[in-house]
Amino acid sequence: MKITDVQVRDIRFPTSLEGDGSDALNLGDYSATYVTLVTDGGLTGDGLTFTNGRGNEIVVSAVHALKHHVIGRRLSEIIGNFRGFYRDLTVDAQLRWLGPEKGILHMATGALINAVWDLWAKREGKPMWKHLADLTPEQLVGAIDFTYITDVLTPDEALAILHARQEGRDAREAEMLRDGFPAYTTSTGWLGYPDEKVRRLCRQAMSDGWTAFKMKVGANLEDNLRRAALMREEIGSERLLMMDANQVWDVGEAIRQMKELARFDPWWIEEPTSPDDVLGHAAIQRAIDPIRVATGEVVQNRVIFKQLLQAKAIRFLQVDSCRMGGVNEVLAVLLMAAKFGVPVCPHAGGVGLCEYVQHISIFDYIAVSGSLEDRVCEYVDHLHEHFVDPCIVRNARYVAPSRPGYSITIQPASLDAYEFPAGRVWQKLRGVA
Repeated sequence: MKITDVQVRDIRFPTSLEGDGSDALNLGDYSATYVTLVTDGGLTGDGLTFTNGRGNEIVVSAVHALKHHVIGRRLSEIIGNFRGFYRDLTVDAQLRWLGPEKGILHMATGALINAVWDLWAKREGKPMWKHLADLTPEQLVGAIDFTYITDVLTPDEALAILHARQEGRDAREAEMLRDGFPAYTTSTGWLGYPDEKVRRLCRQAMSDGWTAFKMKVGANLEDNLRRAALMREEIGSERLLMMDANQVWDVGEAIRQMKELARFDPWWIEEPTSPDDVLGHAAIQRAIDPIRVATGEVVQNRVIFKQLLQAKAIRFLQVDSCRMGGVNEVLAVLLMAAKFGVPVCPHAGGVGLCEYVQHISIFDYIAVSGSLEDRVCEYVDHLHEHFVDPCIVRNARYVAPSRPGYSITIQPASLDAYEFPAGRVWQKLRGVA
């Protein structure tokens, strides 16, 4: 099966109109750089990377700059040397100067690589989590680029972790098929929502069985205290409450605010400062213990995750499915987290991220961590209706997907309606149609 073309589209949803996704730094339109690999065998592979509106066209251009590494390659050739294919994309002798392995180019790389994995899983007739779980430890390790991380994780150590998890795999897989993976909701606590909407959404979520809630916090401490009191009043003391600052604070301000917010018993504080400030995260974690620090949604690569783990700067690792170099790099991060004993609670929300990360969490439990202790996967109730295989959450748990692929294929009608700027929805918003 040969990849004959790479199609890429700029897809945007006007979520800013209702404040969906609003936090201390972001009020955007959930968007996707959407990639489709066309093959001579009839199958297609889909992948996307998430952005927040303006600038999505730059990531689209980055995919075009990388696609020559993909067109003309046979799937069997790629998966026979997946590590080499990954490095073809990340060590391009000319484009590397614009990275390396970070930012726009790396996000474009993630979209392309995830599309290859989607194609592979579809060819095997398996959902992505099952496809990954059925690969041998040698195949998984063979997909990972260990450059820059062997001081923490070697290929032999990675193999040892995966082989050690062989025992009990069938029981864990049966458990996931029966019960699903535990989730938490972010949909109740967006910063741009008025108080009464937050109250209403909390009550509805509790009636739907949710037991873990996340709220956004911002620069103003008094507002944060008021909203935290509101959330605690609604959800009670027995349910988990997490907080997310979305990088708005300096280190000292993060410590000051969390010492005040500690009265509301937050389980974690997410992104308390710059995602690149490893030592700052470590200082915050030491100062606010036993509240735990979580981060990861905009951590740019495995190297920063390595340092966060080395510095004991985080107690929850929130890997993102497409911020980094796709599944290959996610595998490296899952294995490092397992070595350090840090729970992986993936970042979701956005557009398509819930569809992606359900597979990561289920695979991580079956084949890498073997534990559900302190592990929950984020869920946001936005835009799932646009997907051919939307994620399903029942009783606050992700239902294990059963359709082949990575669950990331968007409905053709939605692609046409929301393509920017010529799609019907955007034309209507501009008063053109």
